[in-house]
Amino acid sequence: MFFCVNIKSMQILPYFFVALLGLVVGSFLNVVVLRLNTGRSIFKGRSQCLSCSVSLKWYELLPVVSFIAQRGKCHHCHSKISWQYIIVELITAGVFVLIASKFWPGGAGFLDTLLSPFTWYATVFSILIAISVYDLRHKIIPDVLVYIFIGMSVLTAAWYIDFSNFSLNLDILAGPIFFAFFAFLWLISMGKWMGFGDAKLSLGIGLLLGWGSGLAAEAIGFWIGALVGIVLLLAGGRYLTMKHEIPLAPFLVVGTFLAFILDLNILDWIF
Repeated sequence: MFFCVNIKSMQILPYFFVALLGLVVGSFLNVVVLRLNTGRSIFKGRSQCLSCSVSLKWYELLPVVSFIAQRGKCHHCHSKISWQYIIVELITAGVFVLIASKFWPGGAGFLDTLLSPFTWYATVFSILIAISVYDLRHKIIPDVLVYIFIGMSVLTAAWYIDFSNFSLNLDILAGPIFFAFFAFLWLISMGKWMGFGDAKLSLGIGLLLGWGSGLAAEAIGFWIGALVGIVLLLAGGRYLTMKHEIPLAPFLVVGTFLAFILDLNILDWIF
């Protein structure tokens, strides 16, 4: 009995540490989103309450724990703390655990090396989470983040290039073609249908996932976005009217993660 319990704890422990890592990274992503393009350094300077500007102590910055302990309010001025903080932290932790389960099923191989596919893809999707949250807040995709994502996607594509495999060579073209399609929609609509940042994001998605999974990611993103938009419109205009903009990046990112984690390939569905 002890042996069985010990084995189960060994399987759970790696994911527990990965979840903790995700919470910490999620906390940092909140800092990135709040400070990017404000003139403040992302890596320097104490975090402050957005209402009273009091510098926060270390115990007020613990991911999830501080939010719950303070009941979602600033300890000093009692103003409400945005739910964005805890939501981003929990989502990042969940994403990290799912990526770990893809590469380390049952926790096997967790301690082999930090220079692993998990580390790489956890970084990629951390950038995508930051892009999504920033787009939700400001209705724009920051160039610095999307260019980092494109760069990492190029390196990912280069890693998997097999010049003897014709289908893999075609995968390299997925990103540029996705970009051209979305850039065309942006151009003819004069930016009303989508932003140019969505085209750059799609370039990275195509390079990261290739043809089949990239198309699945884009399709899922559009379906989820359309469904959310319809639900909000049916809510009687309380949350959305036809004049409101719905940021597309978060839905494309959700589609990208689902296509990646589930190994979805739209070409398999068609053929």
